Amino acid sequence: MENTKPKVHPQWEQRAIILGVADFLCLLASYFFALYLRHDFRFATIDPLFIQGYIRTIPLWGVVAIGVFYAFRLYHSIWSMASIPEMYRIMKAFLVLIAFYLAFAYGTNMYMPKSYYIMGTLFHFCCTVALRFSYRMIRFQVQGISRGQSGKKRRIMVIGAGAAGQALIRELYTTEKVKSSVVCVIDDNANKHGRYIEDVEVVGGRHDIVNMAKKYLVTDIIFAIPSCSVKARSEILNICKETGCHLQTMPGIYQLVNDEVRVSQLRDVEITDLLGREQVKVNNEEILASVFGQVILVTGGGGSIGSELCRQIAEAKPKQLIIFDIYENNAYDIQQELKKKYPELDLVTLIGSVRNTNRIRSVMNTYRPDVVFHAAAHKHVPLMEDSPNEAIKNNVMGTYKTAEAAAMAGVQKFVLISTDKAVNPTNIMGASKRLCEMIVQMMDRRYEDTSFVAVRFGNVLGSNGSVIPLFKKQIAEGGPVTVTDKRIIRYFMTIPEAVSLVLQASFYADGGEIFVLEMGEPVKIDDMARNLIRLSGFKPDVDIQIVYTGLRPGEKLYEEILMDEEGLRETENKLIHIGRPIDMDDVWFAWKLSELEEACKGESDRIKELVSEMVPTYRLKPAEKKEAEKVTV
Repeated sequence: MENTKPKVHPQWEQRAIILGVADFLCLLASYFFALYLRHDFRFATIDPLFIQGYIRTIPLWGVVAIGVFYAFRLYHSIWSMASIPEMYRIMKAFLVLIAFYLAFAYGTNMYMPKSYYIMGTLFHFCCTVALRFSYRMIRFQVQGISRGQSGKKRRIMVIGAGAAGQALIRELYTTEKVKSSVVCVIDDNANKHGRYIEDVEVVGGRHDIVNMAKKYLVTDIIFAIPSCSVKARSEILNICKETGCHLQTMPGIYQLVNDEVRVSQLRDVEITDLLGREQVKVNNEEILASVFGQVILVTGGGGSIGSELCRQIAEAKPKQLIIFDIYENNAYDIQQELKKKYPELDLVTLIGSVRNTNRIRSVMNTYRPDVVFHAAAHKHVPLMEDSPNEAIKNNVMGTYKTAEAAAMAGVQKFVLISTDKAVNPTNIMGASKRLCEMIVQMMDRRYEDTSFVAVRFGNVLGSNGSVIPLFKKQIAEGGPVTVTDKRIIRYFMTIPEAVSLVLQASFYADGGEIFVLEMGEPVKIDDMARNLIRLSGFKPDVDIQIVYTGLRPGEKLYEEILMDEEGLRETENKLIHIGRPIDMDDVWFAWKLSELEEACKGESDRIKELVSEMVPTYRLKPAEKKEAEKVTV
């Protein structure tokens, strides 16, 4: 049988032996000094019996002391990082030693002065503490000198004078990798102002950040309040970004519970930290119930939303996960990621188009999925304005064919990924997604055995083609950063939030609903661009120019998430709402779909006109109306 006993590193053994010898010498010196002090520093006046008692007891006490220290792990600690827990262990060890000394004194009838025991134990305790903490003090001073001699170093402001801030400052001063100096601390608690934490002064509250950053020549700011609310966090970080300093933040509160505050865990502040909206809370048990043990198919599984769907579904342990995507590189990337992270997952990766009737029917009939998440779609507004036929072929007809194939294969739930651009659409992409929602509601009335629903949300931060990656690229290139209009606003959410909503909606689905996320306050794109520039260490309109290019074809100044006639009702999750199905003529709608399909197959110029007939809230622009009239004539 293989020996599984952990190996002890020889370097640790050497250090433990050296420390043990030092402890014995400290014991020897402490009790001799106590005896020496007891006789007014005159060796000649010490009673020979006391000298004999000292010589007879010290070897035994030394063995006992080293044994007790070993039991309390005083030879196992990393003393360069010694702190309060190590001090507690030393105190506990000495309580045991005191009990032993008392028992020894009363049990052996060895007469020694009482002051010998008291002063000797006190000296021994002080020597033991000094021996262990001196290494950290010497190392701290050496690092301070080396930091002072280094050419360029970080001057850090820490936000938060709590336990996390203290642990962070201590870590910054004990790591050799960071050439830095914490120059001041900020905390909103006025009782802490003017006081010191780890020898660094608390100089004020959040409203003093900008002035103190200038006064102390701060280069970096670290946000160290993991328990802070999202709103307060956003407010403080928005003040911090005005300083032009490099911003970093700590992990969440759970890291403090595990005592894991480390410099290596710091991350740069992202735009999501500045949105000021609470993370969407979902019921993980409901998500698990909607996925666990099910055969799940994700169309567009290699895209931004589709790939995150696959990640969260894989974590919930489905019976089988089928990734379906036309782009082989995207499909391959998520396939390899999931195979590595979930080797036990029954994963199938297929290449194909939702526009191919025979292909999507074959996939449905072969794998018989229980739930289908339909994320395959064209989504770029300006591109679709120039290629409206492709928007209809992929978004509308692809959804229709996939939904029909799902119903014919006996799928239990079909979940469409929709967008707020489907509400009162001003562009062909939004109108195509509105048609997809109408298809879902028609199909739900047509097929009783399959529940068809849609999930509608706003812009997703970090998704392919979204505004954040574009801004970052423009900033990296030195600008300018292009914003279409200074007034334009959008709702934003993170990819994990969007996907969690989709998964929970599948649990709530009865059929025909349009699920809508309460996304809080919208964000001005201009503000977002300026924040990103500041987070990158530049000044807007000074280092990086912002250029306003005008609204693109089909683009709105603001997005809506619900049509007036849909109404709203809440789910158990207060941030998820349900829009009431809209009454519509399914026979007429199906006939118009056939007409639309033939038109887009023939690359007709009347696509937008036909869409406007099917989506009453989609209005053609004057120029498009004139063009349509010419085609009709």
